Amino acid sequence: MNISVCMATYNGEKYIRKQIESILIQLNADDELIISDDSSTDDTVEIIKSIGDNRIILFEKQQFKSPIFNFENALKYAQGEIIVLADQDDIWKENKIETIKKYMQDYDVVISDADIIDEHGKILQDSFYKLNGSKSGFAKNIVKNSYIGCAMAFNKKILDKSLPFPRDIPLHDWWIGLIGEMYGKTYFIEDKLISYRRHENNASPTGEKSKYSTLRKISFRISLMKNLILRYIKK
Repeated sequence: MNISVCMATYNGEKYIRKQIESILIQLNADDELIISDDSSTDDTVEIIKSIGDNRIILFEKQQFKSPIFNFENALKYAQGEIIVLADQDDIWKENKIETIKKYMQDYDVVISDADIIDEHGKILQDSFYKLNGSKSGFAKNIVKNSYIGCAMAFNKKILDKSLPFPRDIPLHDWWIGLIGEMYGKTYFIEDKLISYRRHENNASPTGEKSKYSTLRKISFRISLMKNLILRYIKK
């Protein structure tokens, strides 16, 4: 099963090289790492280019100003049978791809546990699942999202049903996870397959106390439900 790893980058020079190295060492010659860069102003693009690996497909000078649609840009070019999402600042465990391939023989979406590290690599929490109360189930994940993109993988069927992203979804991984719950079989792997880095410049607040008001949280869920219904009718 061929792999497409999809990554969205923006000003990630501090951690990007180590993350890419932890990914490439697990990929075969016919796999790909697709990176969409949202017009970084630091050395992110130069570092990516300096790695010099022909499995890296880089789309630079994008102007989405949004991690959601920057990820969508990478995803629309994915050719692999298995699509794996990756953030720019995490570190993959050495058995991540091997483990994903095993479970993707039977499931359409898989997500793994993760330990949570700080900017120096120190472990802050030993289990994202435990911190977040992560579980499968459509209703459960409408109420509280368990789908963290950097720990997710899915097949082409789920990708095709997820794209294009609606313009008003709150999170791309939440959307893909719910699509998986609607159209496929999902599985929560107990193994911790990444070190999930939290630092002051993270693009999303996943795993932290929400900064949004109750009204805003309700509007997110209304938007998701509306778009899931529309996607069901369309597909």
